[in-house]
Amino acid sequence: MPDSIDASDAMIDNWTKRLEENAARYQALADRMQGQTVTERSKDGSVQVTVDSRGLLKNLVIAESAAGKRMAEVSAQVMQLVQRAQARIPELLQQAMSETTGTGDQAAAEIVREAQSTFPEPPPEPEPAFPEPDRVRRFLPEETEEPPASPRTPPPPQQQPRRRRPADDSDDDFGGSILS
Repeated sequence: MPDSIDASDAMIDNWTKRLEENAARYQALADRMQGQTVTERSKDGSVQVTVDSRGLLKNLVIAESAAGKRMAEVSAQVMQLVQRAQARIPELLQQAMSETTGTGDQAAAEIVREAQSTFPEPPPEPEPAFPEPDRVRRFLPEETEEPPASPRTPPPPQQQPRRRRPADDSDDDFGGSILS
């Protein structure tokens, strides 16, 4: 019986030692990832974003050269750059794992899979198809033809005040009073 107790103690000590080593490696991984950031810049250099290892936006720089662009275009560019930066996090995590914990164990593979599902590859860049600037500010439905004229009622005819002719009016066509 003493052998089995000594063997059990050795097995528990071995497990404890492996758990402590794994914990130290994963703590080194967490420490390494803590300060990591990813920066992406637009092709023309007018927009730059930086995200941390959790995918949170840490810095946004919009250059003066973006002032000539439409705001819809600039905001779309910011979102696209954030997605591109976040999509690089799994690669950054995998590199840090290979240097600290190793990529062979199942927990490391699960961490990378989780990061890939959280930060997938962004969709391909579409050609910008922004509406005309005057359409961006309009909040009315687009009109394709002239609206029908609203029925207008003509103003009521103005009545001229009646003039009374003087009794001695000799200008009439009959040459005199009709009663005489």
